[in-house]
Amino acid sequence: MNVRLRSIALIAAVVLIDRLTKIYIRNAFSIVDLKPVIPGFFNIVHTENPGAAFGMLANSPGAWRGFFLVGVSFVVMVVIAAMLWRPPAGMTSPWVTTGLALVFGGALGNLWDRVFRGTVTDFLQFFFGSYEFPSFNAADSAITIGAALLLIDMWRNRKPPAGAMVENP
Repeated sequence: MNVRLRSIALIAAVVLIDRLTKIYIRNAFSIVDLKPVIPGFFNIVHTENPGAAFGMLANSPGAWRGFFLVGVSFVVMVVIAAMLWRPPAGMTSPWVTTGLALVFGGALGNLWDRVFRGTVTDFLQFFFGSYEFPSFNAADSAITIGAALLLIDMWRNRKPPAGAMVENP
């Protein structure tokens, strides 16, 4: 399959999964509902996040926060779209294109909420011992997985600094 078509299909799949799960959560759960899936470790909840990832900027003035978050999302998406449409030399590996498509799809999913609802619906809640990880959603998961794929690709293709001694096995 053509790399561009594969990227578009992956972006569409992420946005579709994100939209469907958020619509389901908003219809099936009130803000106070909590459904333990793995007691003490994983719950399904319904939270509305007016801020960025993990609630950052949630307490900032509303108009400024919305403009800033929509603007940053839009700029990131334009850069990623350009990289997917005409990849720079050396950035055509499946790790990179898949990672970029996942980040783009996740950003689009959250941008949709931010533009049309003013908040982002989060519903996955995890605990690690007494630590509660901030709630997140399918789009956040896609962004995180995409970023991890990009980091893995960078690690796999790193080159030693010029003049560095390389040991022979």
